[in-house]
Amino acid sequence: MRDEQLAATIRAIHAAPPRLVYVFAGAGSLALHWLHAVPGSSRTVLEARDCYAPRALAELLPQAPTQAVSEATARAMAAWARARATVLAEDDWPLLGVACTAAIATDRARRGANRAIVAVCGGVTTLSYELTLVKGQRDREQEEALASRLVILALARACGLPAVALPLEAGETLDCRRTTDDGRR
Repeated sequence: MRDEQLAATIRAIHAAPPRLVYVFAGAGSLALHWLHAVPGSSRTVLEARDCYAPRALAELLPQAPTQAVSEATARAMAAWARARATVLAEDDWPLLGVACTAAIATDRARRGANRAIVAVCGGVTTLSYELTLVKGQRDREQEEALASRLVILALARACGLPAVALPLEAGETLDCRRTTDDGRR
């Protein structure tokens, strides 16, 4: 891994106690690659799923999402991942459900903003991060890298670690929200 700050953050994540299940749809695949590229991922990742097909995503959720790329969908995915982690965990570790749902640069016309939403469910509280990109400012590979970097940032924060930098361009925004199980913000 060429980005030493990112690698150092991932080493710290691997040294932190939480274990996780990670699910993603539309973007966020590099985050899994990066987690596995740094030794120690077996101490962190219990399972990961790429839910690219709409039916694959719908199978995880209690009901089919009205919009695949939304905070509600990301939170539901993270809740599913957290529940899955409780099934897979063999020891008494803190558990996280991590999710990324995104719509990024593509080879066809698509309505709506290019964006990525990452949610991390620790049980009672879910942190959600919504990154809005400027269409045409980055190519698909760059948007995938930024969405994946957001996953690592969210995971670091959930582990109580300093977050990696998120190099935003003019017009791009990042919003963070905390939600409790009862829906309060």
